[in-house]
Amino acid sequence: MTGTWHRTIMLMMVGLVMAGTAAAQRRARTVDPARVGPHAGYHFDADALTLGLQASLPLSGRLDLYPSVDYYAVSPGTLWALNLDLKVRPPTRTGAFYVGGGIGYLHTSAAGGSGDVNLNVIGGLEARRRPFSPFAEGRLILGSGSAFQIVGGFNFKLQ
Repeated sequence: MTGTWHRTIMLMMVGLVMAGTAAAQRRARTVDPARVGPHAGYHFDADALTLGLQASLPLSGRLDLYPSVDYYAVSPGTLWALNLDLKVRPPTRTGAFYVGGGIGYLHTSAAGGSGDVNLNVIGGLEARRRPFSPFAEGRLILGSGSAFQIVGGFNFKLQ
């Protein structure tokens, strides 16, 4: 009877370890693949349409590195921005909502050309569970004057 009892306990322990390992593997799979895509929107302070590209590069299940580039349709001259932000998804049922921030470089060629480094604050919604993920986002740009833009677009999964 003692040998059977020990074997039962040993089998239960092995089963618990295996179940824990399987659960950890399922959690590891919840990190989304990298995504890239185009966006279009409007920059209210420059009174200009914007076109751009962005990438979401997952660092963990709720945190993405989020580089993007924007080109603004202004005349005369050119206006463009390079951004490097972090997106954080608070724990919600769908994980669609995100907030974040980072830095951006805004360059203009008007009046001899100049560039400014600014802080970004972002927030948006993204439907991440599809082969292509539509999104809408607002960006507050803080620096030598604040600005606001909204964009919408879609991302393609890279896997």
